[in-house]
This record gives sequence, C-alpha cells and structure tokens, in this order.
Amino acid sequence: MREMSEIRHRNIHKLWLRFSVLVFTVTLSTLILMALMFYRLYRTGSLENVNLGPFAPLLMLIIISTLAGSTISFFVARKILDPISELGQASKEVAKGNFNVRLSEIQHIDEIREIYRNFNSMVEELGSIETLRDDFVVSVSHEFKTPISAIEGYATLLQTPDITKEEHDEYTKMIIESVRQLAALTGNVLMLSRLENQDSGSGQKIYRLDEQIRQALLMLETEWTRKDIELDIDLPRTEYFGNKELMMQVWMNLLGNAVKFTGHKGTVTVSITQREENICVTIADNGEGMEPGTMKHIFDRFYQGDSSRKTSGNGLGLALVKKIIELEHGCIEVESEKHKGSAFRIVLLSHFSENV
Repeated sequence: MREMSEIRHRNIHKLWLRFSVLVFTVTLSTLILMALMFYRLYRTGSLENVNLGPFAPLLMLIIISTLAGSTISFFVARKILDPISELGQASKEVAKGNFNVRLSEIQHIDEIREIYRNFNSMVEELGSIETLRDDFVVSVSHEFKTPISAIEGYATLLQTPDITKEEHDEYTKMIIESVRQLAALTGNVLMLSRLENQDSGSGQKIYRLDEQIRQALLMLETEWTRKDIELDIDLPRTEYFGNKELMMQVWMNLLGNAVKFTGHKGTVTVSITQREENICVTIADNGEGMEPGTMKHIFDRFYQGDSSRKTSGNGLGLALVKKIIELEHGCIEVESEKHKGSAFRIVLLSHFSENV
C-alpha cells in the first residue's frame, strides 16, 4: 500500500509539473517572440527615433507577469490535476478487481465532488454485483455437486458383483432421478441467465390466461391424482397481454409447488379475479405452509426452506417466478402459516397495449 501511495504521489507530481511547464513554455515563447520582433525592428532602424526609456518598465512588467503567471499556474495545476490523477489511480485499482476503493467526497470544486460521488456509487454497485456473482457460482457448484456425487455413488454400486435385481433397479432409479435433477437445474440456470437480458416487451401477445392455467393443471394431472388432491377451480374467461411462454413457467412452478407440498387428499385452490386495471390470480393450498423466516427468503436463488431435502428442487423455481412477474410489470405476494398452507397472489396488468 505504501508503494502504491508513493507511485500515486509521483504521478500527481509529474502531472502538475508538466502542466506548469506547459504554461511557462507558452508564456516564455510569447515573450521571446516579442523580444525578437522588437530586436528586428531595432535592427532595421524602425526604432531609431524611439526613446527606449518607456520600454524598460514594459519589459520588466512582462517578465514579472511571466513569472507570476507560471507560479499561479503551478498551484492551480495541483488543484485541478491532483483529483484527476487520483481518479485515474482509483480506476486502475477497480480494473484489478479491488472494489474497496473509495474517493473522498470532501472537495472544494463542485464538479470534482460530483465525479467522486458517482465513482464511489459505481464501485459500490460493482462490489455488490461481484458478491452476488460469487454467491451464485458457489451455490451452483454446490447444487451440481449433490446429484453428480449421487450418480457416481450409485454407478459404483452397480458394479458390485452379485447385486440383486431389486438393488439394480433401485440404483438405476436413483441415477435417473439425479440426472433429472441436473437437467432441471441446468434448465433453470439457463432460463435465469436469459431472463437477465430479456426485453420486457418481447414475445407479448393476447391470449386466454384461464386456458393456460388449465393446461398447466392438466400437465400436472399425474401428480395431483396420485395424491388424490381436490381441485377448487374458479377460472372465468380472461384475456391477457403478455409473454405466453414465460407465464407458463410461472403457473407450472406455483401449481407444482402447491401440489408437492399438499398432503394426501388435500385441497388446491386456483382462482382468477379480474378488475378494470389488473388481473389477480390466486393459487392456494392447505399443505405444509411456511414459517415467517422461510417466507422472507423464498424468492432468493437457491434458497430451500426444507433443509432436510426431503422434497426435490433446487431453489430456483420461485426466483424464476419473481423475475418473470417483474418482466411482466406485475407483482407477487405470499401468505402462509405453518401446517395450514400457503397462498400466492399474482397481480398482472390487464391492459392490452404494447406500451405497458
């Protein structure tokens, strides 16, 4: 750090020294040019009848002005160029990955103070993004490691001599399940990456929202019929202007969670309420429910309230849902109570204009 500080001070010194030398050189060049012109006029005899007496004070004034201007430029250069040099050095540190750099916003020049303030805000935001990226990489690595380790373990067991058919089928089943988890995780990560660069107005069209939700329920029919879940459906005809493909992801995730966390012979309620300015979709269940601490983080990436991992999932489903709803200019709310179920409410704009 001391070496970096010494380098910074040397660079600052060089900058204001060059500036001062430049001003001095320009002033001195002008003085020399005037002296040469005066000498030329004198040599040609144009100044023979001119009394040189008055010119002596003038020449002295020029010399004094030159020295005074150079001195003032010297100090002014430091005031102007020091902050610029400091900003340059700080930018180099940021380029190296050091997001702890901060510039003092106590400056006498308003423009410099504003530049420093914007620089500090930029570095703080970059630091936050870097932290999120690191957390994301760690989480993805952890989520990939679990099914890969399972595949390796069960594949090793399959090589064991004299295993029974039941054991063979069980190990094969677990390998297939782990592969599905990997496929789902990869798909969700790619979807999130795509959504980060998604244009909020792309792929939008008018379609039947109620029919789309019914299609999602039919795709999950095997799950809710296996658990003998009762469906309480109230889906009046509703037209919606939005991205049909992305919204299907919303319903599949929310309905899939409702079915997954509802016990045998439980109830899942799905309803649409349409008003003049918005559409409210409610998906509720009377299943396990959530504790207040869990509810605060359910939309975070890779967060899973079930720490025991008794249920399948990778903690990306609700993060995808929230991101899609934001792209659709809507909002999502959740109410839940442990052992009494959960209710998700999605509010969407009902306007059909592409300018929404």
